[in-house]
Amino acid sequence: MSKKAIILLSGGLDSTTVLAIAKSQGYECYAMTINYQQRHSSEIEAAKKIANLYSAKDFKIVDINLSWLKSSALTNKEINIPENAPTGIPVTYVPARNTIMMTLALAWAETINSQDIFIGVNSIDYSGYPDCRPEYIESFQKMANLATKAAIEGNKIKIHAPLIKLTKAEIIHEGIKNKVDYAMTISCYQASENGLACGKCDSCRLRKDGFKSANIKDPTKYKI
Repeated sequence: MSKKAIILLSGGLDSTTVLAIAKSQGYECYAMTINYQQRHSSEIEAAKKIANLYSAKDFKIVDINLSWLKSSALTNKEINIPENAPTGIPVTYVPARNTIMMTLALAWAETINSQDIFIGVNSIDYSGYPDCRPEYIESFQKMANLATKAAIEGNKIKIHAPLIKLTKAEIIHEGIKNKVDYAMTISCYQASENGLACGKCDSCRLRKDGFKSANIKDPTKYKI
């Protein structure tokens, strides 16, 4: 019997790499995309195509409206997306976003009798979000195993964050090794509806710097 895994899939570079890794490890993948009314919704369309390409056993788009969280530039269009490298925790931080997403993934995992959840968080080349750190992932896993019927009955939950200690260049090399087509992915906080990246935001900067550091021969084919 195949191992089942929930993959949090945003349509971006990191989560697509994680999906490819899970697939290569023999997991039957159930992909989940969260539509939280973020301004970069073109990622959702990318996630649909990526889930289909990787033959996800099931793919769900879960709608949850976080637009009332007005402190984040990703949920409040009145706040401009910064176009310079931020200091401290940037204004693109969405309060409790990863906790909300992982909780939804945890609920689905219990429903399909899966003990594995994959997420593409990274704590090296990243924007400084507190819910992307190893301590957070470890704490969420501990909470998951205290809070679920499955775990209490002996089926412990494992949170997989295979990219968490990799540089962006290392992530890209891992993806290329697993034949990820990064041209399908979108890594932009304010991409257009047809998926064109702005090339200026922090997410675009991290993507460009990652491909530059990875010494990819023809980076243009990956929509840099």
